[in-house]
Amino acid sequence: MLEVKNLMVFFENSLAINDLSLEVQKEEIVGVLGSNSAGKTTLMNTISGLMIDIKRKEDRRGGERITVLGEVRFEGEDITNTEPDKRVKKGIVLSRERHPIFPDSSVEENLRIAAYLRRDSEIKKTFDFVYSVFFHLKDIKKRKAGFCSGGEQQMLSIGMALMTKPRLLLMDEPLLGLSPVLQRDLRRAIKQIRGEGVTILVTEQFARPLLPIIDRGYVIENGIPVLFGTGKELMDNPEVKAAYFGI
Repeated sequence: MLEVKNLMVFFENSLAINDLSLEVQKEEIVGVLGSNSAGKTTLMNTISGLMIDIKRKEDRRGGERITVLGEVRFEGEDITNTEPDKRVKKGIVLSRERHPIFPDSSVEENLRIAAYLRRDSEIKKTFDFVYSVFFHLKDIKKRKAGFCSGGEQQMLSIGMALMTKPRLLLMDEPLLGLSPVLQRDLRRAIKQIRGEGVTILVTEQFARPLLPIIDRGYVIENGIPVLFGTGKELMDNPEVKAAYFGI
C-alpha cells in the first residue's frame, strides 16, 4: 500500500532522514521506533505531505531551506509532490503528536469539524465507530475540548483523524505522556481500528508497549534505519532490549 524509497530530508545542512526505505502492506500495523530527534516526525510529515506546507512557509519567509529527495508511493502511485489535502482525499491521514484541537468547541463539535469532507449520510456511522473505539468520548461529548485531560485530548485527536475515514492512518507518537492505563486502552484501540480494515503506520519512542501489537517494525537512529523485523523479532533483539528496555 505504502512505499517509501531512499528518502532523504535536509534542513539547511542538517540531514534529518538519511536514505530511508520502508513499506506498509494493506491492513498491517507497522511501527517506526526511535529516540527523540531520530527523525520520526519528519518521516510522518513527509508521508502525509505536511512537509510540502512546511517547506512553502519557510521559503516565503526566507527561513530554513528544506530539501526532500526520494520517493513516496501510495498504491503504486507516486505522491511525492502531491499536496497534503489531496493525500487526505486519497485516504492518507495524519494524527500528529499533540494534535491541535478546537478548545472552545465540544468534543462532538471537534469530531464533526473533522468530518467536513464526508457526506452527512456517512457521518453517523463514523460517529458510532469512533465512540465504539473511544467509548469514553461518548460520555464527555458535550464537554469543551479545552477542559479535557491530556489523555482525553489524545483520544479526541485520533477520533478526529478517524472521522475522515482513513485508509492509511499515520500516528505520530500517540503514547507520549499517557499513563500505563491509557497506553493499554490506546493499544486496544489501535488493534480495533486495524480490525476495521484501516492500515496503520505508527511512530513511537516507547518500544515496550508498542512492540506486542505491531506486525513489523523499523528502528531508526539519526534518520538512518538500523534494524528491521517483526514485533517479536525486535522484542527478542538484544540491541533493542539494551536501548529501550534497559536490559
